[in-house]
Amino acid sequence: MTTGWLIVLFLHVLAMAFFVGGQIMLAAVVVPAVRSGRDPERMRAVARRFGVGSAIALLVLLATGAAMASEFGLWDSGTLHLKLGLVVAVIALTALHTRFPGSNVLNALVFLATIAIVWLGLDLTR
Repeated sequence: MTTGWLIVLFLHVLAMAFFVGGQIMLAAVVVPAVRSGRDPERMRAVARRFGVGSAIALLVLLATGAAMASEFGLWDSGTLHLKLGLVVAVIALTALHTRFPGSNVLNALVFLATIAIVWLGLDLTR
């Protein structure tokens, strides 16, 4: 792998770490701490900021993922097709989550689908 593609892969992994790590951090640390303070506006501010960061991370993931799929000839891969289907599902679930922000079911579905996407991404590297 050339240095250029290593940089693309690095950006992809970094964006994935922000997206997945942010979900874990919100669920395990931020939400319990902020909810205990009974300040709903603070929680909305945290969610908005994470939403902006997540949107940027998602754009980086889409751009770098498409570039790598083209460079490494992965567009015919069934694993990639499944991964892309889950990406579409995560985008749809995230849009629903903005409409119903208190839904623990939506939170769990987004997180589980995201973890599955990471697994499939690792499987593509074999």
